[in-house]
Amino acid sequence: MNTPVLTTNALTKRYGKHTALTEATLDIPAGRIVGLVGPNGAGKSTLLALAAGLIRPSSGHIEVLGRTPAADAKQLARVGFVAQDTPVYANLSVADHLKLGEKLNPTWDKAFAAERITRIGLGLDKKAGRLSGGQKAQLALTIAAAKRPELLIFDEPVAALDPLARRALLQNLMELVADIEVSVILSSHLISDVERVCDHLVILAESRVQVAGEIDDLTADHHRLVGPRGSFTELPNGVELISADHTDRQSTLIVHNTNPGPLDLPGAEPIGLEDMVLTYLHRAEGIAVPTLQEAHA
Repeated sequence: MNTPVLTTNALTKRYGKHTALTEATLDIPAGRIVGLVGPNGAGKSTLLALAAGLIRPSSGHIEVLGRTPAADAKQLARVGFVAQDTPVYANLSVADHLKLGEKLNPTWDKAFAAERITRIGLGLDKKAGRLSGGQKAQLALTIAAAKRPELLIFDEPVAALDPLARRALLQNLMELVADIEVSVILSSHLISDVERVCDHLVILAESRVQVAGEIDDLTADHHRLVGPRGSFTELPNGVELISADHTDRQSTLIVHNTNPGPLDLPGAEPIGLEDMVLTYLHRAEGIAVPTLQEAHA
């Protein structure tokens, strides 16, 4: 059985009086491309920085690949991290970056790095400061992958890229996963990108994990119920109300079926990924989440 790529229990990070992450409990299997979704300030970067070992928890517990993050040089070599601004050194050439990567990483795959740089068309002599945003992101991705990690962590890697560069980077990411069999955690606020490349989802909002799991399972287990106002007086055990919207004539519910079998309610229909994510984000912010009882008011 593979060791989970990320395990947390009541993981919390505070900066003074501000809590950036609140009691996050997660168990993410290995071999997944994980989409970490949420608005700015939700705690995504904090969770990824904790996983990379860049910061320490205020309380709670975290393990990456079965060990404490950044516990030693061997653990550091198992994780590749690309920060939000895809950092590269402006005055160094592409070749210099590859030499530096080789010097700093004992597991560096020189042939892999050279082949990938050739494939994406980056000139070895070109200074990183003169690369486009997409090219800088590709260079940072190459450096992170060429150390042959077991886990790649990306903090909003496509946020500043134009649509073509974003699509190219995500395509290359999927190719890398196939080539080197690496797990990936990718934070984004672009649901369409997550839907394109990810198979596991974590929704963060207001510093808390709202829901997590396999995307296919989550979308299959979340349903929309529509009926005359007052027709939904109660829900079966194991069916959680996520959102309720009432008009004078009609009630619309979004529910999460946590039972093992299919949801057996008249008119229930699965909802798409985007609708599901937005419902949780609205609920976290206290927007449009009346109760069942309000349908009878």
